[in-house]
Amino acid sequence: MLNTGSTYVMSDIHGNTERFDSVMQKIQLQPEDTLYVLGDVIDRYPDGIRLLRKLMAMPNVRMLLGNHEFMMLDALYYNDDCPKDWWGQNKYLRLWYANGGGITHSYIKHIHKTLRLEIFRYLHALPLNIEVVVNKNQYLLIHGGIDNPAECSDTKEIVWTRLRGYETMPEGKTVVFGHTPTSHYQEAVPMKIWHGNRMIGVDCGSGYPERGRLACLRLDDMREFYSDT
Repeated sequence: MLNTGSTYVMSDIHGNTERFDSVMQKIQLQPEDTLYVLGDVIDRYPDGIRLLRKLMAMPNVRMLLGNHEFMMLDALYYNDDCPKDWWGQNKYLRLWYANGGGITHSYIKHIHKTLRLEIFRYLHALPLNIEVVVNKNQYLLIHGGIDNPAECSDTKEIVWTRLRGYETMPEGKTVVFGHTPTSHYQEAVPMKIWHGNRMIGVDCGSGYPERGRLACLRLDDMREFYSDT
């Protein structure tokens, strides 16, 4: 996909409005620009659904499915009729809660059913990866990771897999991914965007109160933007 304006990538906002607003103020997104959000907009902080709705309404934002959105779909859309335990939870809901989904569930269960379905259908239709070309350089954008996502159709595997940092990436492409905090690949406080061999990690831990922050990478010139907190 060719873009006429600048191309930005961020991932794993995790419901943190303060960090999102801080980054957006710095990048000053223009109508001709494109912002790719590599999933995990929701959970851990309270504003995930509000941020998701905001991104859904922005015409120059393209989003990928993250494992947290996938967990919400599993719990509330795909398997809502799954047998429940005596706490009123199914196994998909328990997994989601164990990964910080409770704060999102407490919000979304109180909004109108029509809006909930609109959100679920939007997420269900999201791609698992996107290829973009910037300055003749090819990038494969993905939330989690897989050696060859083009040959994998398993949604769960793509959104949950963590890249170890030494995989062989597709020839001629740089993989840009989220999901795994960059502290897994380098020691930096606060976390910074990680550049490996034809792979770039942009999850700088926005879902965590300490050491984490939200990062955004402009692919045109590799300029890095970070939230103030």
